[in-house]
Amino acid sequence: MADRAPAIARLGWDARWESLLAPQARAGWVPGRVAVEDKHHYQLYAEAGTYTGKVTGKFRSQTRAQSDFPKVGDWVAFEPQPGEGPARIHAVLPRATQLARKRKGRETSEQVLVTNVDLAFIVHGLDRELNLRLIERFLVMTREGGVQPVVLLNKTDLDASSTRKVEELRRSIGTVPVLTTCAVTGRGLHQLELFIQPGRTVVFMGASGVGKSSLINRLYGEEIQATTDVREGDAKGRHTTTWREMILLPGGGLVIDTPGMREFHMWMSGEGIHEAFPEIEALALQCHFRDCTHTREQRCAVQAAVRSGQLSEERYQGFLKLRRELEFLESAHRHHHRQVERRHSLLQRRRISGSTREDQDYRVQG
Repeated sequence: MADRAPAIARLGWDARWESLLAPQARAGWVPGRVAVEDKHHYQLYAEAGTYTGKVTGKFRSQTRAQSDFPKVGDWVAFEPQPGEGPARIHAVLPRATQLARKRKGRETSEQVLVTNVDLAFIVHGLDRELNLRLIERFLVMTREGGVQPVVLLNKTDLDASSTRKVEELRRSIGTVPVLTTCAVTGRGLHQLELFIQPGRTVVFMGASGVGKSSLINRLYGEEIQATTDVREGDAKGRHTTTWREMILLPGGGLVIDTPGMREFHMWMSGEGIHEAFPEIEALALQCHFRDCTHTREQRCAVQAAVRSGQLSEERYQGFLKLRRELEFLESAHRHHHRQVERRHSLLQRRRISGSTREDQDYRVQG
């Protein structure tokens, strides 16, 4: 146990979490919030201080999916240990929100990035071309995870055309708030701070080099997150932040910094894609066919809006591309799930068959 932690209410603890903890509290376990995840070790903030924790063997054996292990932002029920031993993490409380993506490679499984966040700042640097497709992906992720998005256009000191980019972005993403900031001069920081209230958790997301860590340093009042300059040739930055970390701001509120993501594979989405493209969702209500795919059908309001210029071709194609990706992922995930279930069923039959043979051998010997 190290430095004294703040009162647990400042970490976002309230009556709802208290009720969820009730079964674990009867066993004498206490609540803590995951601030850092480092392979099999976790840094926990709790009422009595800061702890290093590890999940118990029972938790590990009973947890099948990697996404169910503690992640930054999670509330856990843990048991402090005497001396210098790591605290024992027994359970993860049900998550209120989460941000997730598909794991890299061919594996069709979910990678949970952060949990229990109220608001996500999607940061884009004004020193580069506006990447609407990447912003759309972040919006789908946040909407699907139950998190409120806010887009931050950072580095206003490096772009005189920021007003045009803000207008272009607002036309594309509808009612999502768009803020302009500058971590160097402090411009727009007051407006940003209005979204960060005591007990509220926000996360900064975006590509590397857009200034996420610099903005957090400004909010904190001193340099607590490492930063590097971006390359002048292509405005790309190195991944200065290499892990996710939750930081308590002196004025209240919690922020989570994340490693840069230039692109990422979507995880499965229900309503998230519809909420990220509200203008297409509204147009779809006017389509002649209820199950219109907005591609080849006659009397399709979405295609008509593209032809008339009401909906941009770029926005329309971005929607179709994301939808195709999500449909493919859902199909691949269903196939993977069926394979896992078949293997599990086969193993069960082999165990039963093996037990039957052992019983027969025992009766013969008897």
